Amino acid sequence: MKRILTIVVLILAIASCEKETENTMLVSGNIKGLKKGTLFLQQFKDSSLVVLDSLKIEGDGNFSFSQEVENPDIFYLYLEKEDQNEVNDRILFFGEPGQITINTSWNTFDLNPEIMGSKSHETLSEFNEMLSKFNLKDLTLMQEATQPKYQENTEALDSLQRLADQNLLNRYRYVLNFGLNNGDSYATPYIMIMEAQEANPKYLDSVYRKLSPEVAASKYGKALQDFLKKQD
Repeated sequence: MKRILTIVVLILAIASCEKETENTMLVSGNIKGLKKGTLFLQQFKDSSLVVLDSLKIEGDGNFSFSQEVENPDIFYLYLEKEDQNEVNDRILFFGEPGQITINTSWNTFDLNPEIMGSKSHETLSEFNEMLSKFNLKDLTLMQEATQPKYQENTEALDSLQRLADQNLLNRYRYVLNFGLNNGDSYATPYIMIMEAQEANPKYLDSVYRKLSPEVAASKYGKALQDFLKKQD
């Protein structure tokens, strides 16, 4: 009997392996402290956020999803908790074939999750970390402009505006330089589409021409090319 069970388990394991291909993305990890809830793997398709897979979690925060990936793309983990609170319940990550590990906590689900195994996501995280500094400086200048000491001082307000304009210029320089230096990352055309649409098209075209053939042929590489064609 034990021999029969061993053979059955082996057959199931082989069958499971055969389902995996070079385009299979395995997403697994742990949601610390989660006792009960439903986890969804989501992706935008035709401008709609669709559910690719789901998992009911009870008493254990471990999870695992397997998904075929045609192109490295943006995916989401959405946690539907029993408290019916939709705040802080969705994690964005750049998915690609291979093993991706995501660890987080139930009460701070989308705040600084640990995401490992995706080179595209590493590039996106590096970009976002620097971009947040420009965003923070812009927010600081806006808050400073609301202070009473600036309300009746046109010269001081103009000075703050010049600082804000320079910060915006530096931001665009950073975005475009990042694109020029990361042409081999699938995250690069996505970043250009999301953060640089208002940049001079000739600079965006320079970034596009720096993309590797594989990245240029990807979903976001084609989207960037289509965007540039519309600017002609």
